[in-house]
Amino acid sequence: MKNFHYTGNCPVRDVLSPLSSKWTMLILMTLHANGTMRFSDIQKSIGDVSQRMLTVALRTLERDGLVYRKVYPEVPPRVEYGLTVRGGSLIPCLEKLVDWALEYMPQIISERKEKKLE
Repeated sequence: MKNFHYTGNCPVRDVLSPLSSKWTMLILMTLHANGTMRFSDIQKSIGDVSQRMLTVALRTLERDGLVYRKVYPEVPPRVEYGLTVRGGSLIPCLEKLVDWALEYMPQIISERKEKKLE
């Protein structure tokens, strides 16, 4: 039996776990599709994300070097977000995951409805 106990250096726990948030993936795909964006534009583009959740997700992405944050010295301050090279390198993987989800979504939704009735 293969174990997945935490040994202090686990790619799933340390790197991939923050990416598992739906907001994180939507932010990355939104920035990829639209290029550099302001906070309010990201929020409008995604639609149902709260300001707090968007802030937390953007900070996590920035911390991990997937998104950059640029503050312009203006009054009022203007802040823009964009994908870093590292963030851009993740997009092909996310696109494959999105393609998989699109392919199997009808079946999964149908099966969820069937299981709910049982």
